Amino acid sequence: MTSTSDFLLERDAFGRLAVIFTSGERHEGVVPVRAFPIAAPDEGVSLVGTEGHELVWIDRLSALPLATRSLLEEELATREFVPEILRVKAVSTFSTPSVWTVETDRGDTEFVLKTEEDIRRLGRAGLLIAGGAGVQFGVRDMTALDRGSRKLLERFL
Repeated sequence: MTSTSDFLLERDAFGRLAVIFTSGERHEGVVPVRAFPIAAPDEGVSLVGTEGHELVWIDRLSALPLATRSLLEEELATREFVPEILRVKAVSTFSTPSVWTVETDRGDTEFVLKTEEDIRRLGRAGLLIAGGAGVQFGVRDMTALDRGSRKLLERFL
């Protein structure tokens, strides 16, 4: 395992991530991969080289220097597009397929729920909903949603 002080992270001239070790060894085009993107997003991040080999293992993002952590979080955010549903505004029908109109942390949108199996529970109150176009939508805590949203979701669970 490489210590968080044994490397630097920067963007190369093409905007790709590059890892530079204290030995001077440089790897360009590295990709950050979370081990547990939903259950523990701050824990277990691997920096993988272009040949698919792990170059660096990071136990906790919070242990990194601020500049490195910010760069990694920015890169991860572009790779992991999972809008969080804040409110379910409408559902076209209570059978599937159905069109859902939702408010997310990225704005209002619609998606098609193909089957009820496209809604997966995550822990006690979390959900992951697969939209018809391949976008995954998250519900961090179903109990925190407004009553109308909870009622609509419960019809499909």
